[in-house]
Amino acid sequence: MGTLNINHELDDQIFNTINPLDPEEFRRQGHKIVNFLADYYQNIEQYPVCSQVNPGYLQNIVPNSAPNNPESLDKILKDVQNDIIPGLTHWQSPNFFAYFPSSGSTVGFVGEMLSVGFNVVGFNWISSPAATELESIVMDWFGKMLNLPNCFLFASGGGGVLQGTTCEAILCTIVAARDQMLRKISRENFGKLVVYASGQTHFSLKKSAHIAGIDPGNFRVIPTIKAKEYTLCPKSLRLAILNDLKEGNVPLFLCATIGTTSTTSVDPLRLLCDISKEFGIWVHVDAAYVGSACICPEFQVFLDGVENANSFSLNDPSALTNALSTNLEFLRNKATELNQVIDYKDWQIALSRRFRALKLWLVLRSYGVTNLRNLIRSHVNMTKHFEGLIAMDKRFEIFVPRKFAMVCFRISPLVLSQVSIKFDDEKEVNMFNTKLLESINSCSKLYLTHGIVGGTYIIRFAIGASLTHYRHVDIA
Repeated sequence: MGTLNINHELDDQIFNTINPLDPEEFRRQGHKIVNFLADYYQNIEQYPVCSQVNPGYLQNIVPNSAPNNPESLDKILKDVQNDIIPGLTHWQSPNFFAYFPSSGSTVGFVGEMLSVGFNVVGFNWISSPAATELESIVMDWFGKMLNLPNCFLFASGGGGVLQGTTCEAILCTIVAARDQMLRKISRENFGKLVVYASGQTHFSLKKSAHIAGIDPGNFRVIPTIKAKEYTLCPKSLRLAILNDLKEGNVPLFLCATIGTTSTTSVDPLRLLCDISKEFGIWVHVDAAYVGSACICPEFQVFLDGVENANSFSLNDPSALTNALSTNLEFLRNKATELNQVIDYKDWQIALSRRFRALKLWLVLRSYGVTNLRNLIRSHVNMTKHFEGLIAMDKRFEIFVPRKFAMVCFRISPLVLSQVSIKFDDEKEVNMFNTKLLESINSCSKLYLTHGIVGGTYIIRFAIGASLTHYRHVDIA
């Protein structure tokens, strides 16, 4: 008994020294963090949109080892202000028009705080039933918002899962398609599997195919042309498939894109699905950019034919779980064995997973579908406004027709040819536009990025930051 008392005293000493989850300390620190972030957003336009630091800048500021003794949150936040913020590119700045902007919201932050605060690891149902059941509910909500066919909803045998990244989602679908096909043709034919994409498909597909073990020589990139707005041509796809069949290969997987990264082009989904179905090819629809816009009824026309796809961010669960299921002894529980529940560990690559659904649930409930649609429409309307301003200036040309909230443009080669005969050369035109974009970004007042499509350098102007208003577009 004496020894036990000593151990209890030692435990008390340890927990008196550090208590990582003291409720009152959390309350105190939480208020400081919220105030810090509120001040950040209040002053966000004062910062250079794109970080101006040099590589390795932080190594010269931060000590080369962790402190032995605790430091106050006030001191740490001061270092965040002085050392970290200069190294940030401010994605939530109203003058951020690069890549595809990532909209944020105060409710999203609160949802993230709740998710991190509960800190559950929801790999299967029993590990936190609410995490699993809420995700299945909000994924059906989202499917209905997109007006997806019932076959994509849990109620009709489909279902959805929140993945961490687009690359993870595509990798999961390739693995599901791969294993489904190998059960038909045997694993001896693994090296014959072929994946198809257009020249505009996101690079994550090639990375995912490589991770899934697809022979790099069997990754088919079908060229696109400006006359077809850089969409994937069904006839070209059919020819590629027939050629592979002639060579004894096995067509496996097609990624069709609704809103490509470079130009937001929309592949002809229905025609591509018809061809793929004819040859037994799995079709994945990558709508990472346009998918959220399709909660607006006027954009759902771009999903025509999705009912014939195998996956659209919401995957075929039987094929997926057959490929990714894990049934380790320590994970066994009655609900799973009776097939009464979903175990999301079998819907993703990793075992562990966060309570992501809580954040989405809060956002959907706090703003409502109507307000979310109006926010997306406001971004599209501001982009139309920018497009009109660019079209009024004869020095510029709109490179491809605008469909959503991004304008692709460049200095017109015709204008440049009037300045110097050298600009008849496409390389020189590209170089001039490159220097123009570098000049724009170097002013630190706004941030844009570029794309190269069919050898042509274009400037991309994408609107999506929550704080952006017409005045920011006019200044840009």
